[in-house]
Amino acid sequence: MENQPERFITSTLNRKDETAEKTLRPQAFAAFPGQDKVKERLEVYVGAAKNRSEPLGHLLLSGPPGLGKTTLAYIIANEKGAKIKSSSGPVIEKPGDLAGLLTSLEEGDILFIDEIHRLNTAVEEYLYSAMEDFFIDIMLDQGPGARSVRLNLAHFTLIGATTRQGLLSAPLRARFKLSLRLDYYTPEQLQQIVTRSAGILDAEIEPEGALEIARRSRGTPRIANNLLGWTRDYAQVRADGRITTEIARQALSMMDIDERGLDEMDKRILETLLANFNGGPVGLNSLAVAIGEEAGTIEDVYEPYLIQEGYLMRTAQGRVATERAWRLFGLSPRPRRGRAPGAGGDSQPDLF
Repeated sequence: MENQPERFITSTLNRKDETAEKTLRPQAFAAFPGQDKVKERLEVYVGAAKNRSEPLGHLLLSGPPGLGKTTLAYIIANEKGAKIKSSSGPVIEKPGDLAGLLTSLEEGDILFIDEIHRLNTAVEEYLYSAMEDFFIDIMLDQGPGARSVRLNLAHFTLIGATTRQGLLSAPLRARFKLSLRLDYYTPEQLQQIVTRSAGILDAEIEPEGALEIARRSRGTPRIANNLLGWTRDYAQVRADGRITTEIARQALSMMDIDERGLDEMDKRILETLLANFNGGPVGLNSLAVAIGEEAGTIEDVYEPYLIQEGYLMRTAQGRVATERAWRLFGLSPRPRRGRAPGAGGDSQPDLF
């Protein structure tokens, strides 16, 4: 409807803006805040290969969306002095697409595949020989006249990125020499990112204003940068252009993002779980129908943060609201369905 305010939710805030990301993306490990253990391992890994003048071994980067997997891939290429080509799992639809990518690579080049767990099985099987022995066999023609042609490949490096490492097949996962997982950032680390990005965008910001944005960014740099962009626009239209703590609070309140980083959809999930299902347990599909959202979106976008912050638990019986979720709405926890305090079996007390 025309008069309704636009609804900003986490899935929108965590969407890639390629132009903005290229502008704000660090080019070296030293300029990349946070992920200290991952950076330290990568510096050793890249430095050793560089000293030996060898191509890097294949790398797998995993973790929730927006934490910097793509940025790290480009930093690795920059630090190694290698060319990088990028694609994504859903785009590589058939073996011929993969063959075109691989044969265009030169010695030491890097191929970055985002969302690598979404490669189809036929394409993935071609990767096995490419990663291990640097060749692929292409079938020409069909039927009795079919024949196989072997294409030798330059020694390249594959960097795969995935938000769901468990969906990778075991044979593919085993072919990566190094597997690293990125974790959510602390507010202080995100404050550094917001301050750096504000400098690039010529946005005047106070340290406290940067921290306010960081605290509400769900531990995710991409969300922090998107919130910074919105807050900068708000400050220019509703204030003097300077981002202070109060201006940041006003801007983010307009987007229904509270001081805990919870947005409208987070609260709707928890409210529905408490009001409709007495706090759970409830199956993911039932919860998705009740709030009018896809089950995959809830599982991939909203649940990780709610679980990390202690508002939600996944159990064998379904999703369960924690005591912290009840307190968020000023309510006292109620006995779960089918449970009686002090009874045996399923009714053992919560560990948390």
